[in-house]
Amino acid sequence: MTESRSAFTAGLGIELDPYQERAFDALDSGSSVLVAAPTGSGKTVVAEYAVHRALGEGQKVFYTTPLKALSNQKYGDFVRIYGVDRVGLLTGDNAVNGEAPIVVMTTEVLRNMIYAGSATLENLAYVVLDEVHYLQNRYRGAVWEEVIIHLPLEVALVCLSATVSNAEEVADWITTVRGHMATVIEETRPVELTNLYAVAERHTPEIHLLPTFVPDDSPSTSGELRPNPEAAILDARGSGRSRDRSQPRSRFATPRRSELVGLLQERSMLPAISFIFSRAACDDAVRQCLAAGIRLTTPDERVALRALADERSRPLEDDDLDALGYDEWISGFELGIAAHHAGLVPPLKEAVEAAFAAGLVKVVFATETLSLGINMPARTVVIEKLSKFTGEHHEFLTPGEYTQLTGRAGRRGIDPEGYAVVCWSPFVPFDQVAGLASRRSSALTSSFRPTYNMATNLVARYSPDTAHRLLNLSFAQYHADRAVVRVERHLGHNEQQLEQLRSDATCDRGDVEEYRALAHGVELARRESGRHQRIADALDALRPGDIVTTRRGGGRAVVLKHESGRTGGRLMLLGTNREIFRLGPGDFRRPPERVGHFDLPKPFAPRSVPFRRAAAEALRAATLRDPTPTGDDTVAVREHELGEHPVRSCPQLGQHLKSAALAERLEKETSRLRGRAQQRTETLARQFDRVLKVLEDLDYVDEWRLTPGGELLSRIYSEADLLIAESLRRHAMDGLDPAELAAIMSTFTYERRGPDSDGPMPPPVWPTSRVAQKFRSVDHAWRELHGREVDAGLTETRRPDPGLTDAMHSWASGESLADVLDEDDELTGGDFVRHVKQVVDLLRQLGDAAPDPETRATANAAADACFRGVVAASSVVPA
Repeated sequence: MTESRSAFTAGLGIELDPYQERAFDALDSGSSVLVAAPTGSGKTVVAEYAVHRALGEGQKVFYTTPLKALSNQKYGDFVRIYGVDRVGLLTGDNAVNGEAPIVVMTTEVLRNMIYAGSATLENLAYVVLDEVHYLQNRYRGAVWEEVIIHLPLEVALVCLSATVSNAEEVADWITTVRGHMATVIEETRPVELTNLYAVAERHTPEIHLLPTFVPDDSPSTSGELRPNPEAAILDARGSGRSRDRSQPRSRFATPRRSELVGLLQERSMLPAISFIFSRAACDDAVRQCLAAGIRLTTPDERVALRALADERSRPLEDDDLDALGYDEWISGFELGIAAHHAGLVPPLKEAVEAAFAAGLVKVVFATETLSLGINMPARTVVIEKLSKFTGEHHEFLTPGEYTQLTGRAGRRGIDPEGYAVVCWSPFVPFDQVAGLASRRSSALTSSFRPTYNMATNLVARYSPDTAHRLLNLSFAQYHADRAVVRVERHLGHNEQQLEQLRSDATCDRGDVEEYRALAHGVELARRESGRHQRIADALDALRPGDIVTTRRGGGRAVVLKHESGRTGGRLMLLGTNREIFRLGPGDFRRPPERVGHFDLPKPFAPRSVPFRRAAAEALRAATLRDPTPTGDDTVAVREHELGEHPVRSCPQLGQHLKSAALAERLEKETSRLRGRAQQRTETLARQFDRVLKVLEDLDYVDEWRLTPGGELLSRIYSEADLLIAESLRRHAMDGLDPAELAAIMSTFTYERRGPDSDGPMPPPVWPTSRVAQKFRSVDHAWRELHGREVDAGLTETRRPDPGLTDAMHSWASGESLADVLDEDDELTGGDFVRHVKQVVDLLRQLGDAAPDPETRATANAAADACFRGVVAASSVVPA
């Protein structure tokens, strides 16, 4: 061990884990390193050792994170260790001491520096990629791959990841791209995790808190854990419906949040984080706890919490605090109960983080955003349900997501064990809960694809051959190439099986496929003729006075009226014998047909004897027509054809049919595999060529040279990069005042969510006629671009959304936060701040890149006008 390493480890004051020692060895040998370990296990110590080495050698180190909040937190950590003069911070909000030897930044900032050839990259020894598993993020993950591919090879990487099942594959890929990458994998949690299953008794406050796993006592398993049979029995009792539909489903229910908090407090299992996956539900949970009278803090703790809240909220105006519901927030905060989600403005959200880390707040109800990065360990993690809404649909948590969430359970050096509590749900069986808890990780995949901005930067920096080679170095292509080998092997196996199955399905007496088609036709005819819905529709079509044939009432009956029954609609009928009876869909074998009609006697009085007598006489006298042939006749014909088919008499018919059915399924699977193989071999380089063709057609690239439009596009970093460049070239941002320009730029960042999010809905009121006119120009540019992307088979740019234009115009015009939020009931303070900061980032890009000098000046003025009040306060790095 070197003297420098000894000094570093001595300063930590803790004994290193074996995996940390192995990572240190890799760095000492000059290698890059990928560390995959559970949350809270001390991965950042490896990054801190890289910082120590870089400073000792007079070199620089960059520490990148996926989140500005995490960058701010790491900046504060390093300032406390190394002093403010030696640490810098570069995010979209802050640029502090960017030439320092230690610079913390978001990954996007580093990517942009690489493309710009920034001099700040000189003398760089290490880059830490924290949360590198983020490279599979659908929207931003490609940035991590761009950094890994384009960063100078002499720079060593320190990649920190949550546990993934294919860490070796990721390391092999980085080795292929950059040279040797050591892989250090640690699967053991620093604090043992106990999985629990919470089931509530309906109508009582009792909650069963059962272990998810128990020791298996069978001799062959040597005490290994198995799913708890007691929990499975409880779940089975709660999953069936009572025959009496008026009775409750079962005596079990999902625990009430306030009652579960009370149980955790009683069992000394606080502090806890409860993941709910709904902002509104997080806020409701706090209110429910307060209404239940839960108090988790002492008087001294309440004083400390009030002081912390005052400190963090000091930059906010009183009107802002009123608009943000501060009084309600502080009432829960002082009692040790808080919510944490993107709807909170950063100063309040950071107050919750600081208070929880200090042990003052005892329960936080959070969305999954809390699971990433921010250091907030707890004794207990509660997961209310195992599915989440993605904005489009519900999907179940993956094993990796479950591990990420529960990774916060158990504070190292404080708790002997951590607890992961999953609540009972009528929609998720216990065996699915146990299965998810028993799987620790999932495979890391790639979201990398060539973008328009990436293409212009590749053209600017590399030759065509080098650019194509770099794209083929991506993890997406590496993974695809390996997958193609597996798919091709599977295809060969399938084709052998198909040949045998087709042989087994051959019959010397006739065509088996023809027989199967006949059998399929019989089945379809049977379904058509006996379909319950067709009968119900026929019942609905009948009207009072219509005559139908029935088995009751003398063979024919007249419809008196429609009624509603417990199983659906039914008819009140009168037979020729004057009997009144009722029939529903289940009483008919085939759809009832009107075979005659007469006008019912008046007044309509079914209970009256004279009415029944007159109606029955008219029914007997009515002339009926013959019913039309139905699907039942088709069934008989087809069944006859099937019985006469020569294959029917083959003694091996069952085996022939089984082989033919298996061959049909295998052919479909083989067809899908061929499509996958073709898609996989559709290399990223070919996708890049299609991107390049669009750019050439639009005059951004000319024979591997950037045109002025290409130069502009290379400096725009946004999901809507080409659309913004096209809008600029069409002067859609020119001739506006700062507030109008901010409104237009919001259309590129804002996206409505929910079921009504398809297509651009204009705002209730356009802020000005010029904004409406300019948006039409932007939307026209999008329509033209969308057509080109569809023709080229490229991922389509999202349509601009003007839903925030009025609020953004108001804010940039100087209106208060309270007035802006009043204009949109669905807009939360946290969402609005985030949207404004995204717009400010784009405006600053325009201030640098826009071709028109007046537009550049307007963009800078708009950014300054937006960056005020709660927005500016939300960007301040805590001391």
